Amino acid sequence: MPSTDSPRVLVTAAVIRRGDSFLVTRRQRGVHLEGYWEFPGGKCDTGESLAECLQREIREELDAAVHAGREVLSTEHAYPERIVELHFIECELIGDPRPMLGQEMRWVHRDDLRSLAFPPADDELIDLLEHLLP
Repeated sequence: MPSTDSPRVLVTAAVIRRGDSFLVTRRQRGVHLEGYWEFPGGKCDTGESLAECLQREIREELDAAVHAGREVLSTEHAYPERIVELHFIECELIGDPRPMLGQEMRWVHRDDLRSLAFPPADDELIDLLEHLLP
């Protein structure tokens, strides 16, 4: 359990849908939660809006642009070393993504999301995505 002085980290994640599949990437070695799959995004810089953060992160990670839409879910998760405030934002992808950092990337059908290891903070989102109407 984190202490009350654990650092808080503001994070955005892009929920990018193509039909019944979602774009996910795998966290690289040497980073927090390495090896887990995630919805692409990252930490917000000071003074950056959620949309600006997503646009920057997707450009840096996937060499593509996004149009940030509505927030799908906001959640907070306490890890032993930090508290993460996570905002999942529905995004429209502009261009073809390509992994820029050597990370794995794939489109995963919503029924197959649970076959991949995601961080605990993503559980509620995956529940929502599994129950979307077609």
